[in-house]
Amino acid sequence: MSEKYETKPGVRLPKPEDARPKRFYETVSVEPTETGFAVRLDGRPVKTPAKMPLEVPTEALARLIAAEWDVQGERIDAPSMPTTRLCFVALDRMGESLEATVAEVTRYAATDLLCFRAPDPAELVAAQAAAWDPLLKWADETLGAHFVPATGVLPVDQDPVALQRVMAKAGEQDKWRLTALAHTTAVCGSAILGLALLEGEIDGEQAFALSSVDEAFQASQWGEDSEAAERLALLKGELQAVDAMLRALDAPAAV
Repeated sequence: MSEKYETKPGVRLPKPEDARPKRFYETVSVEPTETGFAVRLDGRPVKTPAKMPLEVPTEALARLIAAEWDVQGERIDAPSMPTTRLCFVALDRMGESLEATVAEVTRYAATDLLCFRAPDPAELVAAQAAAWDPLLKWADETLGAHFVPATGVLPVDQDPVALQRVMAKAGEQDKWRLTALAHTTAVCGSAILGLALLEGEIDGEQAFALSSVDEAFQASQWGEDSEAAERLALLKGELQAVDAMLRALDAPAAV
């Protein structure tokens, strides 16, 4: 039996956003350091959850982070700060988990989304082939990693050489780019898409479209589900943020 809860006049029940920390700063700035660029709040350094200074290798990346802090309202909404979160991961976790992260990317490659093909209907089969076959060809020609697609739910035993190529490429990355690669791979369910974004073969919007071929087909057949659309919008934003982070890492130094 449900009950109606009332509060005293002038008393407001707490809302979920009340759990978010209040904004505690007025100004956001970027300053050069001996090792890169730091984001400052009211002139004070930002700290990661592990109490590391938030310093990044390029000014462009620091300004991306600063922009996320600058647009916060009365309360700080961490989900709306994807670049900051990615850099926190790079600074706090990658130093001790580089090998584990490379291994995780390689595991995704062994069961890569692009290699799981639907047996039917014909329209979906064609859509998957049109979207994913060019990326498999790119991986073969550019990375020397030959992957074989197959229908059904059981994974194919991929060529160990292909997996070694993925492992080697992931292992070449610094902590910033490996963080970006690992996040894209997890969001897409595809190490191939992660590497393609890392290498500039595709951008964030393309990564999202390629990773959501099945969802787009289902929506075209049965209509768009509001909850699914909201989830996909969040994933698209994450991939766009990774793309922006990678471009910022490669941006030339300001003169």
